[in-house]
Amino acid sequence: MPIIALGVLGVLLAILQTLCAASLLDAAITHATAGAIVLPAAGFALAALIRTLLIVVQEHQASRLGITARRRLRSATLDTLMTLGPAALRNRHSGELAGIVIDRIEALDGLYRSWIPATSLASLGPGLIILAALIADWRSGLILLVTALLVPVAMAVTGRSTGIAARKQFSAMTRLQTRFLDRIRGIATIVLAGRAEAEAEALGVAADDLRHRTMRILRVAFLNSTMIDLLAAAALVLIAVRFAAPLLAGDIALAPTALFCILLVPEFFAPIRAFSAVYQDRMTAQTAAEDIVALPQPQPSLPAPAAIRTVPAQGVSIAFEDVSFTWDEARGPVLHGLSFRLPANETMMLVGPSGSGKSTILELLLGFARPQSGRITINGAPIESLVPAALARMTAIIGQKPFLFAGSIEDNIRLGRPEASDADLREAIRLARVAEFSDMLPMGLATRIGDGGYGLSGGQAQRIAIARAFLKDAKLLLLDEPTAQLDPATERDVLDSLKRLAIGRTVILASHAAFAHEFAGRKLDLGATRSNRLEGVA
Repeated sequence: MPIIALGVLGVLLAILQTLCAASLLDAAITHATAGAIVLPAAGFALAALIRTLLIVVQEHQASRLGITARRRLRSATLDTLMTLGPAALRNRHSGELAGIVIDRIEALDGLYRSWIPATSLASLGPGLIILAALIADWRSGLILLVTALLVPVAMAVTGRSTGIAARKQFSAMTRLQTRFLDRIRGIATIVLAGRAEAEAEALGVAADDLRHRTMRILRVAFLNSTMIDLLAAAALVLIAVRFAAPLLAGDIALAPTALFCILLVPEFFAPIRAFSAVYQDRMTAQTAAEDIVALPQPQPSLPAPAAIRTVPAQGVSIAFEDVSFTWDEARGPVLHGLSFRLPANETMMLVGPSGSGKSTILELLLGFARPQSGRITINGAPIESLVPAALARMTAIIGQKPFLFAGSIEDNIRLGRPEASDADLREAIRLARVAEFSDMLPMGLATRIGDGGYGLSGGQAQRIAIARAFLKDAKLLLLDEPTAQLDPATERDVLDSLKRLAIGRTVILASHAAFAHEFAGRKLDLGATRSNRLEGVA
């Protein structure tokens, strides 16, 4: 790696710089002539300048390496989460997942930027300096070698504590993140229940716990650094003692060698100190990596034939063949031996009590879950063989409370097809009747809304979701109780828009019986019998 090569070159320059410094000190002690000082002084200055430039380049390269590695890992992690979908992550808190994508991956910066180069330099650098010391004085080289062998022992003592402390710190951070996010989401309920002060105190306790655990990591790091300093002091004293007797006896010829070996000690421990400084980064990165690796992995997909990478323009047909699915073995199967066929551009109503499997069928069609047995096909192709991007393009869903992101109304509608033209956007707005309320707002479609559609009524949020589906122009439309939380007047307006949206599309809707009667088509009563037989085929 270039970073390691630059580090090795820096060590060689450090040896040269130490040799020049020893010559300068010896010249000052022996009152040498000015001419004898010029060459060592020039060599020292040149080596110092080049070392400074190397350090700047090395830090720049290391920073770029860390940024690139974290960007790739974060992209891969987000792709994994998007592929898994909400079904596979239903037991994971959103705050925990956000912490993994942001904090855990950010904690890996030290691994790529510092730890990997420092690991190589911690052995190559001291090795070169020991070799230089052995050439100058074998006893001094032996002293440095012995102290180097004690370094792993010192780091092993503190390393285990660092890993445990890092793991506890990440756990405390996750608890604080999830608790804070939950309380912000439910702030209205907390205020109305009179629990604002109690929850503020609880958040303070969680934050204080995180502070204590962070300080423990710093304490372990300082202890590690102290042990390295003690070893450096011991090496310095032993080398000084080794030369003390000959020098006191009048052997002035050993002075340059003694100065050179003594000045090598700080350079010898510099790579080791750098390694020690990033050792806790490695333990922190290991703990963070464990959380990333623990994420569920998407099931491998079958290779997608080219013929099913796109959806035929004439529509989407769906078939369930003896499909069984279970969320929890203790509760039994939600679907058992379900079979039905829905031709393209037709509508099917899923009716039945809560827990009968209506939403589960939609989850399966979205690709967020896979049946334990049976087969689901779209246009004759197994759903698992479809390219995920193609499945996403052909599908639009409108639920009870569609999620709207913080941003403008137009941004939320364009989410269906960001590259859509202004004419297509205006047509989608007209068909969904969004203009009926957006024109009354001060900034129209540019009006900003909060997370989850804060600032809009339920009917207005549903109209934005319908406009998003119109703009996307997907051939498969999934409706999950889209009018369940609306008043009768608003429900009628939304129903009219949904009927227009359903024209020319394959529609599967899960809803109560009153809403289902508004649509003509097939009906699948999931509550009629546990065998889930299709009835009322048109």
